[in-house]
Amino acid sequence: MKKSILLVAVLAAVAFTSCKENAADKVNEENVAAAADRDAKAGEVPVMTFEETEYDFGTIEQNTAVEHVFRFTNTGNAPLVIVDAKSSCGCTVPEYTKAPVAPGEKGELLVKFNGSGKNQVSKTVTITANTAAGKETLKIKAFVNAPEGQAGNASSMIQTNTAQ
Repeated sequence: MKKSILLVAVLAAVAFTSCKENAADKVNEENVAAAADRDAKAGEVPVMTFEETEYDFGTIEQNTAVEHVFRFTNTGNAPLVIVDAKSSCGCTVPEYTKAPVAPGEKGELLVKFNGSGKNQVSKTVTITANTAAGKETLKIKAFVNAPEGQAGNASSMIQTNTAQ
C-alpha cells in the first residue's frame, strides 16, 4: 500500500514539473488580432426602424384586394438581411427585398390582403431578420363588408331548410 502511494506521488510530481513550456509563448498573434476584430464586430447589429408598424385599410368590400407598403430604415451598424416574412393566414401575402439593406439605407415590404372574411379583420406579418430580436411584427386591419346578396341568401337558406 505504501509503495502504491509513493508511486502515485512520484508520478504526480513528474507530471507537474515536466510542463516547463510557457503557454503564452504558443499564442499566435494573428489569431489574437482576428479574435479581437471579431469581438469588436459582435456588437454591430442591424435595426429595422419602421415608419409605421400597423396599417388600417378602413372599410373595404369583401374579396377586394388591397395592398400597403411598409417602409423601414436600417438604423443599425451592420447590413440588414430579411430571411423570411410570413402572415398569420393565407389571405395576406408579404413581399420583401432579398438583397441586404446597408446601414442608413431604406427598404420596403409590400403586404397584400385579398379582402376575405367579414366585419373587423386583423392580420399579423412576422419578419425574420438578422436583428437583435430576430423577429419583427407588422399588423394590418380592415372592416370587411359582406355583399348585400350574401346576407339575404343566408337568411333565405335558413328559411328554406326550416320549411322542409
